[in-house]
Formats: sequence, C-alpha cells, structure tokens
Amino acid sequence: MAATIDYSTLTLKDALDLAILIEDEARDRYTEFVDQMFFRFMAANETRHGQQLTAKRQALFGNEPSRMNRDMLWDVEAPEYAEAHAFMSPREAMQVAMRCEIKARDFFVQALVRVPDPDVRHLFEELRDEEVEHEELVRKELAKLPPGPDINPDDYADEPVAQ
Repeated sequence: MAATIDYSTLTLKDALDLAILIEDEARDRYTEFVDQMFFRFMAANETRHGQQLTAKRQALFGNEPSRMNRDMLWDVEAPEYAEAHAFMSPREAMQVAMRCEIKARDFFVQALVRVPDPDVRHLFEELRDEEVEHEELVRKELAKLPPGPDINPDDYADEPVAQ
C-alpha cells in the first residue's frame, strides 16, 4: 500500500531522501525498459541525478537515517504497481514514462515550497526543469511510434498443460 506524503511536514532531509528514492526508482524502471535506446539514455540521466542528490544529502546530513522509503514513491514518480509489465509495447512503455515524468515534476514543484536551503532549492529547480525536458523527450519519442494497436499480453500466455 502506498504511503501518502504530507508535504506540510516535509523537512529538508526528507525532501532530499525522497528525491534520491525518486531518481533510484526511475533509474531502475528505465533499466527494465532498456531494450529501447531511449530508456538507456534516461537511466543514465536518473543515475546522474541520484548522484547529485546523494552528494548534497551527505554534505548536509552525513549518515543520519532516512524517514523516507520506497513505499512513498507511488505518490511521487513510480508507476502504478501493474503499469509496467511483460510484453509492453513501446507505446505503453512511453506512456508509463510520461506519467512518471509528470509526477516527478510535480514532486519537485511541491517540495520546493518546503526547501529553505538555497543550494538544495537550486538543485531541485534544476531537476524540476529537467523533468520538464524529460517530458518533452518522451513526447517526441511517442510521436515517432505507430498509433497501435498495442501488444495484447494474452497473445503470449502459455496454454495450460497436463502435469
């Protein structure tokens, strides 16, 4: 079950911890979609973002434990549980990517209200702007794809066999 984020109690450390989780999850998601060169490029971007956030978090908070966890990502960027699945068509994968990029941008917009540190604000503003760029990249890739029909996963289901 997804945890709900209460932005009114979000601390600077929480915002950094959640942003790191966002980038880690996005890298993992794009790595799963790596069959398409576009997703390899996106996974590299998310890795770089995660490294920037981790360095800033380490500089500010050292090894203090995090209150954030991956269950909170469903509110922020991660796709819904069943959205990413085997036999996804390229169009379906791009549509999932688009929804996730929009959710990530929305996180940075909302978190910026609660981030007082000027360096972290600047980093979050850069990441928000990059999420907007990612949306445009996904939109361009979507436009290159045929309109469908998408792959039907039932076409790949194995017939039952006697045991």
